[in-house]
Amino acid sequence: MASPDSIWHLVNLLSCFFLTGLIWFVAVVHYPLFAAVGESDFQQYERKHAQRTTSITFPTMTAELLSGFVLVWWHWEGGIPWLWVAMLGLIGAIWIITVFLAVPLHGQLAAGFDAEIHRKLLRVNWCRTAAWTVRSGVWAWILVGN
Repeated sequence: MASPDSIWHLVNLLSCFFLTGLIWFVAVVHYPLFAAVGESDFQQYERKHAQRTTSITFPTMTAELLSGFVLVWWHWEGGIPWLWVAMLGLIGAIWIITVFLAVPLHGQLAAGFDAEIHRKLLRVNWCRTAAWTVRSGVWAWILVGN
């Protein structure tokens, strides 16, 4: 049976890799296609997008955040576990960008498509994409034995 610390590592690793793949799909395929939906259908599309995306991302992001806190606590052995603190910091940055930038932009888009707001959302999303990509890179580094 796996030890509790290895389960938390696995939760963090899998949620990170899943979210990294998802955010790259969103950045390259999904968000750019918002402009092609059409103004008459966009409000309904945005509403359904927000509901369906949240049902996948919120639990996974929450698992990543919770396991990130556990890993910092778990690795706290007589000193500050800088790697895990940095990884948790990236998770925090992702949450801050999501809650304070991406979600409000989606809220504005819910009123109807606006090209400028769409461009802002694309830029904001690349920040999240970068943060998750760095996290996945660090996990890859950890897995190959740093």
